[in-house]
Amino acid sequence: MSKKPSQALADELNPFVAPFRFDGTGEFHLKSYPTAEKGGIDKDAGTKVIEANRKRLSDFQEKLYAQDRWSLLLIFQGMDAAGKDSAIKSVFDGINPQGCEVASFKQPSTKELDHDYMWRAMTALPERGRIGIFNRSYYEECLIVRVHPEVLEKQRMPKRLVTKNIWHERFEDIAAIERYLSRNGTVILKFFLNVSRDEQRQRFLDRLDEPAKNWKFSMADISERALWPKYQAAYQDMIHHTSTKEAPWHIVPADHKWFARVVIGSAIVSALDRLDLKFPEIDKVELDEFKRIRESLMAEKGEAVKATVKK
Repeated sequence: MSKKPSQALADELNPFVAPFRFDGTGEFHLKSYPTAEKGGIDKDAGTKVIEANRKRLSDFQEKLYAQDRWSLLLIFQGMDAAGKDSAIKSVFDGINPQGCEVASFKQPSTKELDHDYMWRAMTALPERGRIGIFNRSYYEECLIVRVHPEVLEKQRMPKRLVTKNIWHERFEDIAAIERYLSRNGTVILKFFLNVSRDEQRQRFLDRLDEPAKNWKFSMADISERALWPKYQAAYQDMIHHTSTKEAPWHIVPADHKWFARVVIGSAIVSALDRLDLKFPEIDKVELDEFKRIRESLMAEKGEAVKATVKK
């Protein structure tokens, strides 16, 4: 793979990225993004793209880690059974776990509730050279908290700060923090796995019918499903107001899991390719030192051979 961003690679992957990427430019309507899109390819062709992207991602991750300048933050959001867990597992299959860490944000602890809502996410940000994956994220503060006002009450914010503008204030704060992270070397990609209600229903049935999937099912999933329209409205508002060039959202068609993985992997590989990652160069002083060390190690081998002969 070329050390410089590859135009050929960009052209190859662009059809799987550009149609689903929203960076805040123009209008946004969630309903205009189909959930069953397959990008004009079939599953066999998609599998080949997925496998190629895994190899590319492995190569880029090694250089990202060695260069130790950039970090990559990947945010995954979606309704229950949208396929977040399986997508993460598939896209990152074969990646060196030393340079990649997944954080899942569930119900906040007592300690976390004693801090601002961004605190727990900020402590989990990836270091330079690493990939951080947020399986759900601080965006839940504009989703589940918005749909369930009682959750906001548990955060014990001063009452005069909880106004009708609180969600737009959170959008502004999140966008500002993501801009700050971007200016300090963190590349941010956000993925909304856009699954249809019918497909979610089928996946719930699969979890009920297959013993190996029973553990994935929760009664809470059904109660949340009943709030589908409210969640869709919350996602519409959130994506519209938090998509920026520094941190774009990708509205990933998720009815076909294989194509969701094509889109996610292609977006990540394309972003890393643009960073022009390379292994650190060794200066002349270090090369001369390496030469002396090599000669010393070779001399050890010679001494060992002589000692064996004498015996």
